[in-house]
Amino acid sequence: MFPTQPLLTAARVTLFTRVGCGLCDTAKHTVTQLNKRKPFDYSELDIMIPENKPWKDVYEFDVPVLHVQSTIKQSGKTELSDPKKLFHRFTEQEVENLVDEAEQAS
Repeated sequence: MFPTQPLLTAARVTLFTRVGCGLCDTAKHTVTQLNKRKPFDYSELDIMIPENKPWKDVYEFDVPVLHVQSTIKQSGKTELSDPKKLFHRFTEQEVENLVDEAEQAS
């Protein structure tokens, strides 16, 4: 039997992005490289999709933006901490540091 990754990881990472954004492509590469080496719950959110309009209103001129949150279990519910954010250009080490902080806070 092989060990498996837990279904719920301690850190949740969300990349706010848009199609055709060179900085976003670089950010995606940075985050996916770290995620290969150190698995965490990762998702990308395209702010230009109509259902993501609330995020477009917040981040339209700031993408890429990265949210790193801790998953907190309280009274049988899983909640998310306030996000720690990285904007525009960030390194794999900066992302890893925030993921480590999120995992320790859980």
